[in-house]
Amino acid sequence: MGRFDGRTAIVTGAARGIGEGYARALAADGANVVVADLNAELGEQVAKQIVADGGTAVFQQVDVADGASAQALADAAIDRFGSIEHLVNNAAIYGGMKIDSLLTVDWEYYRRFMSVNMDGALQVCRAVVPHMRANGGSIVNQSSTAAWTYSNYYGLAKAGINSLTQQLATELGWSKIRINAIAPGPIDTEATRTSTPQAIVADMVKRIPLQRMGTPEDLTGLCLFLLSDEASWITGQIFNVDGGQVYRS
Repeated sequence: MGRFDGRTAIVTGAARGIGEGYARALAADGANVVVADLNAELGEQVAKQIVADGGTAVFQQVDVADGASAQALADAAIDRFGSIEHLVNNAAIYGGMKIDSLLTVDWEYYRRFMSVNMDGALQVCRAVVPHMRANGGSIVNQSSTAAWTYSNYYGLAKAGINSLTQQLATELGWSKIRINAIAPGPIDTEATRTSTPQAIVADMVKRIPLQRMGTPEDLTGLCLFLLSDEASWITGQIFNVDGGQVYRS
């Protein structure tokens, strides 16, 4: 018996890295998982591997910045599984992200970046929440400690995710829908290795009290807890999982 038996969870950005870890963990705990990503090739592979491992999963391609695509994702989940109880908003432009300042970044790139990394979570919530209202549900947004450090437009997007989480907690609470966010520190994924200069990564790790990079596995326990009934009186909160990188009062 798993905590999520008979329940459906959508995980965006689930074709690799942290999102893939969330999808696999949810399936192992009994959920019907919708692996949602723009990358169809990798997303299909993740869904097929979950099924091969004994879980239940399907792939649905989605561009979270597009409201119609987000709606198609929600509709596909309902058509396949009949309900949606859980959502993890993990999709983001990160791997291959341009390193630039807010004052000089190309404006069209910035607008696309924010439409995915901040607005995308709201687009998917707007599509999914109507299907949660009857029985309640839970949502986890992916934030970052970048929200409290200098990280140009990436940090700005994550600060927006934090505020979105807090604002939606009030709007959704009466429907018994909970929403929280996880703010990881630097996580050892392919995207981090290719997007962030390694000298910057090494300097960050030196300053972390636990003196190591995080892993996707360091995040899955909290994600599943926040989605589960064990967290039934927790909403509107942002939880750091960062080895002590950032202290907040």
